[in-house]
Amino acid sequence: MTKNIGWELYRSFLAVLTHGSLSAAARALGITQPTVGRHIAELEASFKQTLFTRSRTGLMPTEAALTLRGYAEAMHSNAAALERAMAGQGQTMGGTVRITASEVISVEVLPPALARLRQAYPHLTVELVASNRVQDLLQREADIAVRMTPPKQEQLIARHVGNVELGLYAQADYLQRQGTPAVPADLARHTLIGFDTETPFVRAASKRVSGWTREGFSLRSDSDLAQLAMIRAGAGIGFCQAAVARRDAGLVRVLPEPYTFQLDAWVTMHEDLRNSPRCKVVFDALVQCLLVHTAI
Repeated sequence: MTKNIGWELYRSFLAVLTHGSLSAAARALGITQPTVGRHIAELEASFKQTLFTRSRTGLMPTEAALTLRGYAEAMHSNAAALERAMAGQGQTMGGTVRITASEVISVEVLPPALARLRQAYPHLTVELVASNRVQDLLQREADIAVRMTPPKQEQLIARHVGNVELGLYAQADYLQRQGTPAVPADLARHTLIGFDTETPFVRAASKRVSGWTREGFSLRSDSDLAQLAMIRAGAGIGFCQAAVARRDAGLVRVLPEPYTFQLDAWVTMHEDLRNSPRCKVVFDALVQCLLVHTAI
């Protein structure tokens, strides 16, 4: 390579990777399709590598493109973090803070706290990433994370906010139709709701819950929200956060003694943000919200 490659080329590259075509990438970026095509051609010329091949379904990334993906995503995350940092300069408790939390925490727990934040700090903008994927705070994919595992990186500030209790629940109507399991062996005749992809939690649960494996789930989804919706709809029995279930009079806990799990809850952020007023106020608000949630 004989020259530095501009960020806009990587930006277009990442958009094509994400959206699968020049036209879709152009729409996502708000630029023209020929511009995206020119960016990809310049990037390929600079690296002397083919990055995409055409197929019936669109543009397919080559091995070289997949090798670049992680670096481009890191650049995108850092550029977004830079924009969030600069957006807060010169304002009274303003700017953008990006939060990541699991689907259930994002939907069932955090909204009231975020509403209070907006009322108290109207110049503050919050981006909420509702995902069960662990966002990388060191790569600045998010500013603050709510996690159910203790952080391991030394560069992170962390506050333990209690334990999230999980148990087996079903809708009352389902139990009236199918009966309430009295012993673990009774679960074999019930509709079990669980994950499609094996996770560390599923592996841990399978050691204590008979039949709690992918093959044992009659209804499968990797979305916690979809599982919760199926439990609430009376489709079967599944795991739910106890504090969330207590707010729903229709949900009934089953087999509480053998099947109770405790997950550590943490609020974390990068230590470089400790002096950011906007990040500090959001961090403190999330801590208070989760302390109340885990105490219920």
